[in-house]
Amino acid sequence: MVLALIAILFVDATAALSVLIGGSIGIVANLGYVLRALRMSSGDDPVKSYRAQAAGEGFKFALTLAGFALVFIGYKGVAVLPLFLGYASTFVIYWMALLKNR
Repeated sequence: MVLALIAILFVDATAALSVLIGGSIGIVANLGYVLRALRMSSGDDPVKSYRAQAAGEGFKFALTLAGFALVFIGYKGVAVLPLFLGYASTFVIYWMALLKNR
């Protein structure tokens, strides 16, 4: 949201919308990862935990590809750099949250 506000103030509405779409792709992909991995993991079995994480990552990758494909097919006026900056911001926020918990 902060990046979208900066984009609308300093660039234009298309850049702001592209940032929001990119961030949404990252959020949906991460949510898919969490739901898939949590659904498959159970107990203390390390093999099941590993498979759950791998399945979650695969699902996240598929959701990411599908999200970008839908955007590039359906929204011809997308601003590509803001789109990817919005997507990348979800990783920065994720890693900052992990570092804060340490």
